[in-house]
Amino acid sequence: MENPISVREELRAKVIDAIAQTMDLYGVNYSYGQLYGIMFFEDRPMTLEEMQQSMNMSKSNMSYASRALIESKMVEKLNEKDARKDLYVAETNFYKAFQAFFATKLQREIDVMREALDIAIPVLSEMILDISTTAEERELCLEDLHKLKHAAEYYDWLQQFVHGLQSGDYFTATDASSKEG
Repeated sequence: MENPISVREELRAKVIDAIAQTMDLYGVNYSYGQLYGIMFFEDRPMTLEEMQQSMNMSKSNMSYASRALIESKMVEKLNEKDARKDLYVAETNFYKAFQAFFATKLQREIDVMREALDIAIPVLSEMILDISTTAEERELCLEDLHKLKHAAEYYDWLQQFVHGLQSGDYFTATDASSKEG
């Protein structure tokens, strides 16, 4: 007969599920969110093998999961090792986790969109000024240019927001003291 799980373990499971659901809302695989939740409650760093056992996940999926969590700065690979095995630890400060996760995601969006805008806006501007562009095409280019310049303004604003997020400008003094711990 198995030992029944404690109330604390049940509560942990509910929170881990909520973390996974929340991360899933923002495009992180549900099982990666579960892994982060499990690591969040660990009082020590874990090896890939320990993570794999706790999740019943294949080695390749565990590798993808840990890499995705490291890239989003939700998990850190430590410099120290345990019996020649890499050690990983979750960021348990939600302010830092939020800061890193969203700054990374938003910066990626900004970079992708700015690259496209930086190509499209000058070409549209040249087409508008080109004498060989028909009046109808010029009007359509003007409409597109107006929309894209508005988008560029938004991405300039979003870049400022990301810089503020990265610097911690949006956290209160109470949050800042929590960020240190």
